[in-house]
Amino acid sequence: MVQTGVTNYTEQEEDTLKGKYLIFSMGNERYGLEIRHVTEIIGIQPLTAVPGMPNYIKGITNLRGKIIPVMDARLRFKKAAREYDDRTCIIVLNSDAISIGLIVDSVSEVLAIDDKDIVPPPAIGKGDHQYIKGIGKAGESVKLLLDCRKLLTYSEISSIETGA
Repeated sequence: MVQTGVTNYTEQEEDTLKGKYLIFSMGNERYGLEIRHVTEIIGIQPLTAVPGMPNYIKGITNLRGKIIPVMDARLRFKKAAREYDDRTCIIVLNSDAISIGLIVDSVSEVLAIDDKDIVPPPAIGKGDHQYIKGIGKAGESVKLLLDCRKLLTYSEISSIETGA
């Protein structure tokens, strides 16, 4: 599995990452995460279940001495569960000094999407849209761009860390 280390950016490096998204899939849908929030991509790791957590929190893992919660993106977005395979991976995100792992079906590419090619999500109900920051147009396809800060709430993270 591919591993990348992209942390501690300088202002110049931050600017070169602007508009770049890591594209991943869940079924036939394509999603994007701002590359500046991606720490690394790892294969499925052994997870320790935390009692009392929602079903989409698969557990916690020790990643080089740092304990991170790991969430199954399919379950978080209320999609059908799927067996993990050799393409399944964990995207490790760092947002607001909080690290989380996001289990996805597969990662495909890093794509540059111009701000002019991003539109707000449609205002139809609430549902899964709370996690969607925008919709990126790339050629004839669209990518649902996620807001890393809204994948887990601070109370969920606190509950995971304390085991309560």
